[in-house]
Amino acid sequence: MKKAQSDTLGFVPQKDIVYNKLLPYADRLDDESSEILSRIKGNLGRAVQLREIWPGVLFWTRKLSTYMRLYGRKFSKEDHVLFIKLLYELVTIPELEISMMQGLARLLINLLKKKELLSREDLELPWRPLYELHDRILFSKTEHLGLNWFPNSPSPRSSAKHVMLKLVQRCSVESVLKTLVKNCRPYFSESATQEMLEEWRPLLCPFDVTMQRAISYFELFLPTTLPPMLHDKGFKLWFDELINLWVSVQNLPSWEIHLVNLFARLANDNIGYIDWDPYIPKIFTRILRSLNLPVGTSQMMVPRYVTNAYDISHVVLWVSSLLGGPSRQTQAQLSGLFNSITSFFHPSNHGRWLMKLMKLLQRLPASVVRRLHRERYRKPSWLTPIPDTHKLTEEDITEFVQSMMQPVLLAMFSKTGSLDAAQALQNLALMRPELVIPPVLEKTYPALETLTEPHQLTATLSCMIGVARSLVSGGQRFPEGPTHMLPLLMRALPGVDPNDFSKCMITFQFIATFVTLVPLVDCSSALHERTDLTEVEREMCSASAEFEDFVLQFMDRCFALIDSSTLEQTREETETEKMTHLESLVELGLSSTFSTILTQCSLDIFKVALEKVFNFATTNIFETRVAGRMVADICRAAAKCHPAESLKVFVPHCCNAINQIAVNEEVLNEEELDKEFLWNLQLLSEVTRVDGDKLIPYRSDLVQILQLTLHLKCKQGYILACNLLHHILRSTALIYPTEYCSVPGGFHQPVCDYLPIKDWGRPGDLWNLDIRWHVPSVEEISLAFYLLDLLLQPELQRLQRFSKGEQEMSRDDVLQSLTIVQHCLLGAGSLMAPLKGEPIPNLVHSLVNLDETTLYTGMDYDKSRENYRDAICNVMKELLHYILEHSEDDTKSLFSIIKIISDLLHFKGSHKHEFDSRWKSFNLVKKSMENRLHGKKQHIRALLIDRVMLQHELRKLTVEGCQYRTTHQELMKDLLRLSTSTYSQIRSRAQSVLFTALGTYNFCCRDLIPHVLEFLNPDNSRVTQQQFKGALYCLLGNHSGVCLANLHDWECIALTWPGIVRSGLSSAMSLEKPSIVRLFDDLADKIHRQYETIGIDFSIPEECCAVAKLLMTTGSPFPNESVPSEEESEEGLKRQKLKNSEAVEKYKDLIGDLIDCLSNRNLPWKFEHISIGFLSLLLRDDHQLPPAAVTFFVKSLNHDSLYVRKVAISAVAGIMKQIKRPHKKVPVSPKEMSKYCETVEFGRIAAGDRPDNQWLQYNSSNLPRKQEEWEQCVFVEKTHWGYYCWPRKMLIYAPVEEQPTQNLSREEMTERELIIFDHFTDPVFINQFIEFLSLEDRKGKDKFSPRRFCLFKGLFRNFGDAFLPVLQPHMERLVSDSHESKQRCVAEIISGLIRGCKHWSFSKVESLWELLCPLLRTALSNITIETYADWGTCIATACESRDPRKLHRLFEMLMESPVNGEGGSFVDACRLYVLQGGLAQQEWRVPELLHRLLQYLEPKLTQVYKNVRERIGSVLTYIFMIDVNLPFTQPTSSPRISDFTKRILLKLKPLTEGDEEIQNHVIEENEVEEQDERTQAIKLLKTVLKWLIASAGRSFTTAVPEQLQLLPLLFKIAPVENDDSYDELKRDAKTCLSLMSQGLLYTDQIPLVLSVLKEIAGSSSWHARYTVLTYLQIMVFYNLFTFMSDQKAVKDVRVLVIELLEDEQLEVREMAATTLSGFLQCNFLSMDAPMQAHFEALCKTRLPKKKKRELSLVVDTIPSADLVRRHAGVLGLSACILSSPYDVPTWMPQLLMDLSAHLNDTQPIEMTVKKTLSNFRRTHHDNWQQHKQQFTDDQLLVLTDLLVSPCYYA
Repeated sequence: MKKAQSDTLGFVPQKDIVYNKLLPYADRLDDESSEILSRIKGNLGRAVQLREIWPGVLFWTRKLSTYMRLYGRKFSKEDHVLFIKLLYELVTIPELEISMMQGLARLLINLLKKKELLSREDLELPWRPLYELHDRILFSKTEHLGLNWFPNSPSPRSSAKHVMLKLVQRCSVESVLKTLVKNCRPYFSESATQEMLEEWRPLLCPFDVTMQRAISYFELFLPTTLPPMLHDKGFKLWFDELINLWVSVQNLPSWEIHLVNLFARLANDNIGYIDWDPYIPKIFTRILRSLNLPVGTSQMMVPRYVTNAYDISHVVLWVSSLLGGPSRQTQAQLSGLFNSITSFFHPSNHGRWLMKLMKLLQRLPASVVRRLHRERYRKPSWLTPIPDTHKLTEEDITEFVQSMMQPVLLAMFSKTGSLDAAQALQNLALMRPELVIPPVLEKTYPALETLTEPHQLTATLSCMIGVARSLVSGGQRFPEGPTHMLPLLMRALPGVDPNDFSKCMITFQFIATFVTLVPLVDCSSALHERTDLTEVEREMCSASAEFEDFVLQFMDRCFALIDSSTLEQTREETETEKMTHLESLVELGLSSTFSTILTQCSLDIFKVALEKVFNFATTNIFETRVAGRMVADICRAAAKCHPAESLKVFVPHCCNAINQIAVNEEVLNEEELDKEFLWNLQLLSEVTRVDGDKLIPYRSDLVQILQLTLHLKCKQGYILACNLLHHILRSTALIYPTEYCSVPGGFHQPVCDYLPIKDWGRPGDLWNLDIRWHVPSVEEISLAFYLLDLLLQPELQRLQRFSKGEQEMSRDDVLQSLTIVQHCLLGAGSLMAPLKGEPIPNLVHSLVNLDETTLYTGMDYDKSRENYRDAICNVMKELLHYILEHSEDDTKSLFSIIKIISDLLHFKGSHKHEFDSRWKSFNLVKKSMENRLHGKKQHIRALLIDRVMLQHELRKLTVEGCQYRTTHQELMKDLLRLSTSTYSQIRSRAQSVLFTALGTYNFCCRDLIPHVLEFLNPDNSRVTQQQFKGALYCLLGNHSGVCLANLHDWECIALTWPGIVRSGLSSAMSLEKPSIVRLFDDLADKIHRQYETIGIDFSIPEECCAVAKLLMTTGSPFPNESVPSEEESEEGLKRQKLKNSEAVEKYKDLIGDLIDCLSNRNLPWKFEHISIGFLSLLLRDDHQLPPAAVTFFVKSLNHDSLYVRKVAISAVAGIMKQIKRPHKKVPVSPKEMSKYCETVEFGRIAAGDRPDNQWLQYNSSNLPRKQEEWEQCVFVEKTHWGYYCWPRKMLIYAPVEEQPTQNLSREEMTERELIIFDHFTDPVFINQFIEFLSLEDRKGKDKFSPRRFCLFKGLFRNFGDAFLPVLQPHMERLVSDSHESKQRCVAEIISGLIRGCKHWSFSKVESLWELLCPLLRTALSNITIETYADWGTCIATACESRDPRKLHRLFEMLMESPVNGEGGSFVDACRLYVLQGGLAQQEWRVPELLHRLLQYLEPKLTQVYKNVRERIGSVLTYIFMIDVNLPFTQPTSSPRISDFTKRILLKLKPLTEGDEEIQNHVIEENEVEEQDERTQAIKLLKTVLKWLIASAGRSFTTAVPEQLQLLPLLFKIAPVENDDSYDELKRDAKTCLSLMSQGLLYTDQIPLVLSVLKEIAGSSSWHARYTVLTYLQIMVFYNLFTFMSDQKAVKDVRVLVIELLEDEQLEVREMAATTLSGFLQCNFLSMDAPMQAHFEALCKTRLPKKKKRELSLVVDTIPSADLVRRHAGVLGLSACILSSPYDVPTWMPQLLMDLSAHLNDTQPIEMTVKKTLSNFRRTHHDNWQQHKQQFTDDQLLVLTDLLVSPCYYA
């Protein structure tokens, strides 16, 4: 096959679409594709060399992507590589417009997608250009200033809804870029890994946002598919470093997800080359934690755990890659994981975690199947194969399937629906049908019998559909599978139930699925004729005798269903007569199931069925809307399967019936026709939808009926007749397959030669599909044209005469004629050649040809016959104009004309929306029945035929880049006229046709825009309001199509934007009409949302041209176009330059135009706002704004309207960035900066505080306090440099002399700078400006505004301190005013000042601080509850990315006794907050300040006020943040937790030693005398608790050893009950314990924790002992696999729990039982013989005699030790029973018997036994029928007595 093809093509195609070879015209496709490919190569190559990116390159790359959609990768390998290289060069052009980049990137992704086609030898791509592209777009430096509009960066005027949309679309650029990198990754060079590490390692500073960035780059870029011999240049360079980082991070920072994704990919690409064993328990512990399952009773969730949880799809990939291998450890852990979470899958449990669990369940089997496919069935390619030692063995698979079965079976009935379980079962059944299908069958049979639980039925049936294929095909693993098929089908029949819709649908789906897989042929005769059958085959043969029975019973059911859904039964008279949505779904289900059954029947069964259908259809008369449609569908299904047999019965019957009724002439003119007449006509119109050549014998009958009925008076009647005409034409004129049997050639051979049961579940064979195509024969085409001549011609003539005014026609007659025309067009559209006409010249200029490509779709148009498309087109134009002139209110006819125009333009035999829905349903069916294990397109035959048919339709519908011709132009103008007509419904229908057409023809928008804008032109006084609205809608476009107002092209925007703004002056515009106001809002909104900065620079670099030249000169097919000559290339370069300068001109004109509009005083305010919005979009970072616009924006800062001021503030901030003068940077070597020369030898990583980065840290002994110190100091502004390692080349700012001069004189300023300077030095302007800035916007909602901050930062950065003198008095005034808006305003100015003075000289900075320090002191003493957040933001913003030594004055000022009690507790808390904001930004570079602050705070930890305590807690978190326990990190020089804890514990001694209860002492404020140590300690403890709570979610690692020392104290305080009335101390202690118990523990920390818990369990307070148990539950579950990998720890926990079972306090005993039961349930402990024996022994403890006890009651109430022991035994047994709530293990019956013996013991034992039994009853009630079988009869008797109410299990 391949060989022959490469001869005809002249090259070996990489991978073409196989379905093309099965089309009826396949032999013509090779020539066609070669022709198209050579044109693409030639023109694309020329376009690039002529430097014409638009339209040339974009036009031909679009053609290339269409080519790939039609032919796959049908080009040679060398072409493939060249296409990729060319596109890679194009995508990475730096100045490329984003929208172009996205389009090219999508094509490049498509070219790279199948990575097995090109190996690393064939292709190598550089990684850096991609990184630069990624960085430029996703971390754009100018986007936030509004200088770059990416597709949908949130605009200033966006509501919440739009922000959501933005996110979706903003993601689209992001996801395209990510996918692009993902697909280029395999081809990065071998040195890439090392280069990437050097590039991004310096960013790894965990306290900084750069960490997230670096790790996400690692995840995205690091290549993991290098071949094994290059591994030491690949992952081995970074694996240890990153995995250790991951292992040691404890609190789920947001970057941890990226690490997990990277490891998952690494594991998947290198199965067998990495030893994961040491990490497996850790991996599983973290996976379990990230499911966020609820454990224990009262649990606080750390919000971060939920938001940063792992992505399930990567978790699944990781797990499935770890399976197998020699140690097989993963499977054990995975079984453990499922055992511990199985009970969560039970349908009675529900919560937000459920979705995650279901996803895990559904994806894991799919992932394992994918891996198996890769190991066993995939064609080997250049990618590293999995070594044999690590391939999955049969044993591995069996264990995997077994471990998943229990959760999957529970999940079948989940509240989220059974879909996830069904998909899981489908994949599991592919691997082990014998383990999977029987349990599902066990659930299905009873569900089919039940009448009361329909949910159970739908769930089990949808799971059966998933495993259908594995069941039916049997195979050696599960040979008895097929024998279940008939019983299932027969029992499913009652599901066809008119009263339960969902049951009905799932039953249809179930029956259709099974029948598609199985030929319904009675093979019972083979039992006598053949002797070579196996036992199962004999059983199948004898069962197949029931098929006929099944088919007939199914039909009876369907007939009953139809009878109950006739109109008379289901509707009152008044309701609609259309089908409801549900009915149409049932109709669809019914007809498709029916046609499947009849397709799969043998001829004998078919004949019986046909007779039955015929009798049903002809003995009843149905109404034509609901029941009639269903019956007609069934008849059509029959006719399609065997047309000859069916037509023989139906056509004569219907024709006779119609003719008999129509004998009386007057019938034809009746308004309401006879029911029987309509029904027969409907039946006839449906049964003719069959293979065209079978209709030929009946042509005369059919034509006679058509002539009789097409002109009926009754509308219902003539529409049915039109359908008949449409169907006859369609059947004769189209190409389509005529049969869809599951076996080629049907089932008509005798049983002795061919045994159908061998074909059960057999996949179609792609190479011998043997499709029977219907290709129109000469006879059929002539029949079609005969019908057109006979029926269409007269209608066209009538309409033409009518539109010339020569003949009168009533409206109904016009509508009738149009209906006939429309149905003729729909029926014979494929026979009519497309519209002709001259191409329209000069829409765009291009140096390459932009012709359309035509695809052959099996039709040669007959030139000798009349082209009816043109004829209809001409008549419609005339008719339309006539109707619009004379009777514009005839909307029905106009609707019809709009539909006809739409079909004239686009219809070639199929509609796009039908094709889309078929493609969707094809994919759904394919998914539900595919075999992912073997792959290789093993679909069933019907699906494959369907796919080939879709390929044919795709070719018919592909209309990429049609030429825009005169005919189209005329039709578009007509559509535009309809789009602006009087009636809104006509407008909206015409508009949607217009939008589709705009997307179809090249460049036609340019032709149409001026016509649309004509309606908005204020000088055009004849415009009505309807036309005005219509035109606005035309500009707006629909949600998916083109938006005329916003084409990415300067010419178009230069027309539309000013046009929209000027329309405000039009007489038709009225702002009183809400609909018009809304339209303008939507328009402005859509433009803001979709606008992307349009390119001004369209250059193509040299590298691209070189690749393009290669493309034109190598490979085959060889392009006909010639390589451009020198002159042509020169011309191209000239045009490129010209185009760029033209773009700049157009840009300036547009701005000038908008400003002109604004200067018109009559413009309504709304349009002023719109115009200003447009102007703000035109700011860019590669071209400065024209001075006129600068003046306009600066003046607008003081505009009356708030909206305008907001836009102006953003714009001026952007302008500041544009006119900023660049500052020079010079490289330094960090090594020389450090005084220490003995640097750490290179290669070993040491992060954190090292001698060589000490010079970066804040050191008060050598701060730059003098001019020369300042100038010598090397300032490093970015906080992360130097923490992890030094960058290879570090840039810092050059000395002052080399920087641009500050404080320019007026003569030195540019025009733009002067404008700003003049305004901002004008006191009047500034007064007004500050006045506006200090107004309140929305009360209580305002926050510190980053936009205003950017504005002030820009002013002070560009102009130095020039504006300070004018601003200073305002600042002093605002600071002392305590109104929040005034304070906010001054905070914004100050933060802008501090950040803007980055490059000021020393003297200026000094004088600035002289001014600022007093201001800030005043501000901080006036701080209020409303403003403290703003001041915090102000200082944090000011300190961000600044060298701390530069801001030393600020820090020293903030550190002056923050908590001094002046102004009350609130001011103290606020000052701390502000200080914290500043220090947190500085991270690790201010250890000295942190130490000073800690020293200052420690004596103050005993604060009385809660708000100060909470703030101090938070500050402490930041002080200790730097003390992390990460790999390769030096001990920090910042404060350390361990030293602090030691000091604290000393002070807390009075609390730890005493035994009395700790009460919360509330001291009155005025008590001044010294309080005793104990009270002080309690206050201290409160603050410490605040710190522990605050740090739980924020730090990277948890200081476990230090926290353990505080644990005993917390246990002492924490209350047991959940009661909010407790004081703050107790509540905090409880919260703290809850958070600590959820922490992630390292292996070496477990023994430490356990020993502390053991010690507390011996404490005298029973509260503490009780809390130990709750702590233990959560801790063990959240660290489950880490615990389980440590045998000693498991033993210790077990001993601890069993000891506490015998506690003297009843509550503790009960909690111990609950804990034990939980541990048993998640398989942490197992119920082994010694444990059982231990409990049984305890149970037998003798109790003292009754008499004695009664006496002793008087003495005391403490229970005797014996009673406690006996109770402990009973509790132990009870825990075991409750540990398996949903099943009955083998040991359970005996334990229940043991328990029952204690039912009459004394309290509390009796109580425990009763509770246990009632719980047992509650959880086992659902499936009692199954559970009963585990018990013997005697045991059951005892049980039934025990469970008291016998009716429960009656």
